Amino acid sequence: MPEKTIREMSTLERRHYSLSARVFRSTLMGSVILGLVALAIGLGLYTGALIERDTSAAFLQSRAAASVLQRVAQVDRLAEFVMDVYNGMSEEERGAVDSGDYCARFNALQEDPDYLTARSILADFRNASEMSDIYLAMYTRDPSRLVYVVDPDENPQTMFAPGQWEEVAASESERFLDQKWDADERLVDVGFTRKYGWICTAGVPIQNERGEIVAFVLADITMAEVAYGMRAFLLQYILAMLIAVNCVGFLMTRRMRKTLVEPINDIAETAQLYVQDKKNGVKVTDHFSMLNIRTGDEIENLSLVMADMERDLSEYEENLTQAVADRERIHTELNLARRIQSAMVPGKFPAFPERTDFDVYASMLPAKEVGGDFYDFFLVDEKHLGIVMADVSGKGIPGALFMAITKAILKNHAMAGLGPKAALEKLNGQICANNPEEMFVTVWFGVLDLQTGRMTAVNAGHEYPILRQPAGAFEVVKDQHGFVVGGMEGVKYTEYELQLQPGARLFVYTDGVPEATDEHQEMFGLDRTLEALNAAAERSPQEILEQVQGAVDAFVGSASPFDDLTMLCLEYRGPEA
Repeated sequence: MPEKTIREMSTLERRHYSLSARVFRSTLMGSVILGLVALAIGLGLYTGALIERDTSAAFLQSRAAASVLQRVAQVDRLAEFVMDVYNGMSEEERGAVDSGDYCARFNALQEDPDYLTARSILADFRNASEMSDIYLAMYTRDPSRLVYVVDPDENPQTMFAPGQWEEVAASESERFLDQKWDADERLVDVGFTRKYGWICTAGVPIQNERGEIVAFVLADITMAEVAYGMRAFLLQYILAMLIAVNCVGFLMTRRMRKTLVEPINDIAETAQLYVQDKKNGVKVTDHFSMLNIRTGDEIENLSLVMADMERDLSEYEENLTQAVADRERIHTELNLARRIQSAMVPGKFPAFPERTDFDVYASMLPAKEVGGDFYDFFLVDEKHLGIVMADVSGKGIPGALFMAITKAILKNHAMAGLGPKAALEKLNGQICANNPEEMFVTVWFGVLDLQTGRMTAVNAGHEYPILRQPAGAFEVVKDQHGFVVGGMEGVKYTEYELQLQPGARLFVYTDGVPEATDEHQEMFGLDRTLEALNAAAERSPQEILEQVQGAVDAFVGSASPFDDLTMLCLEYRGPEA
């Protein structure tokens, strides 16, 4: 029978699913989203500026025209005449606004010297400005209308004779009639009509001797230039955004390829070469030490650990006798894997002796020589602490290697500034892209704001965290579970928040704690876990874990360990003074 081999990705698959391609697509997507947000804000500001310019121009023209009119003509008398005639008609008579009888009621006004003067002045203002029209008119309520007094328009199709009216929006008439007049305050309305389209109307009231408003000098300006400016702005911005997005995507992809993708590929290729040389009996001990990776992060640390493992394995193999070679090799590899696994998780306590705002302690007891559990804690920056508790599906060396890679990639994403949700989604994508053994890992990942005590967390199929607030008891936090990491591509995770008060304690663990089994096949369970925690509720994180470990050991007795037992306890003391 032909030897079975693990299917390798094709060249097309490597290009499509590679980290470089994913980084490029993510960068493009993020840049486009930011660009659209900036476009909306910029377009709003630009449009607002154009509208402000037009409304200001219309108001200044109407105010200037009103000032001149009141000095050279009795426009209040003209307006009162028109409105008296208009108000003296029935609604049926007003409906015949275009009839000869209706217009005849106002004919006398057109021969009035003040009317002719006002019409000439308004025509001069309109011709000397960019206004669509400048005219004298009065608003009415119920129904909402605009009654014209003096309109300088000479186009028979668009002009309004004295007394003629047109329907207007109720909001427009209310705005002009109800607003208290202030010399520095603008009377402006911007609206859309079928006849004129988008139009800005600004006005200044005309008052009679009794201080009553009898008419308005109104100036209209269309918004066509605003629409033109918006189109020009959109075209220029979109062009600039496309150029910027492609440049940013190219630079980010190039940087990520150099600092992340290429080092990982180098480690993978070296591992394959190492295995191949081992099978062929080639005694070379410097596969990983020749990589010379200088990224300054967990990727570099992983290459150094692999180099140490390679050298240690070679040294042990040279000292083994032929009679016990197979058994000693297995035993040696397990010991080395355990050392590597222990070196991959924080083991020095107190972990941050200089910090007074929190204390953290953790322990990990594998059921076999090496396990699949792991924990991690690290300062993302001076104000944020990351906490990880995870359980790999496999045990032994495969689980330990899977654990090492998972831990390194997750921490790398967290230190790059990704939140729990984004970090786990990216980790899941990377693992699913190259996971021939179909292993998975449950993860609880939280980031604590050390200034506010607010923790943002994500649970990817892991055990519920247990929280105790000051002066309270430990209680299970039944958070929302997401799918395990590595189980399926495209999984989306949900973040939630925990508010830790100063003095609060958070306990996270793997299933080895509640599922610890005694000789009668009875499990330790969550109730006994809470009992053990509450028995040491006021103690330090280290003493709390020792209390739980003692309770589990007493319960299990002489039974063999069923699973890895990993725990972490965090005490939040509040922001540093």
